[in-house]
Amino acid sequence: MNRLIKSIAAIMLMVFVVGCTKPDEPNNGGNEGENDSIADNGSTLNGHEFVDLDLPSGTLWATCNLGADAPEDYGDYFAWGETASKEIYDWKSYRYGRFFNERYELKKYCTNPDFGLDGFVDSLTVLEPADDVAFAQWGAGWRIPTIGEWEEMFQNTTSVWTTQNGVNGWRFTAENGNSLFLPAAGYWWESAFNGADLGVYWSVTLNKEFPYRAWGFHFNSSQCHLCGSSDRNRGQTVRAVVGRDDL
Repeated sequence: MNRLIKSIAAIMLMVFVVGCTKPDEPNNGGNEGENDSIADNGSTLNGHEFVDLDLPSGTLWATCNLGADAPEDYGDYFAWGETASKEIYDWKSYRYGRFFNERYELKKYCTNPDFGLDGFVDSLTVLEPADDVAFAQWGAGWRIPTIGEWEEMFQNTTSVWTTQNGVNGWRFTAENGNSLFLPAAGYWWESAFNGADLGVYWSVTLNKEFPYRAWGFHFNSSQCHLCGSSDRNRGQTVRAVVGRDDL
């Protein structure tokens, strides 16, 4: 059973879930401007800038990835639930589980005893603050977005594949004129980097059906897919958010 699941998971690594997409706007030819994703300069928390997209929830989005100095910088990569980057992203080094003898053995964030170490289940489906790298590195108020917050941002903006300072990615523009640029920063699997104009960003939300995976926001050069799911040991980028009430 687990051998089959592992094979399916390997196939799914580059498969994005199509059911949660919206029509993509055409590419308008790119943009070489500087810092175009920062239309609301001067808005910061703990020294990190955010942009107000006038979203219904009031959620504010960081203008840079964790570990980045500019919106187009890739930044650092993290396994889901870990708070530091590393050189190898595999199950042997993963903090909260392993893949051993053809089965997953999770030690935290597990909804199914078939995937838990010795049948372990804690039913946690969202990262706790101690395991949220945005909170750990940027301080109180900052956090990794939920899959619902990714959806809200996606559904309340128009999007275009473009280039900013030589880096490919998607720009999401709100009705108030403010915008967010997400670079196609790729991801790490074991010791190999996978790029090719891919963006793979974590959410705090666990995949309840297959708890060795977590949800995130995925895109390539032709379209964005909201509900992508990745193995938790994979090294992916993080774009943080903050609630208006946390300022």
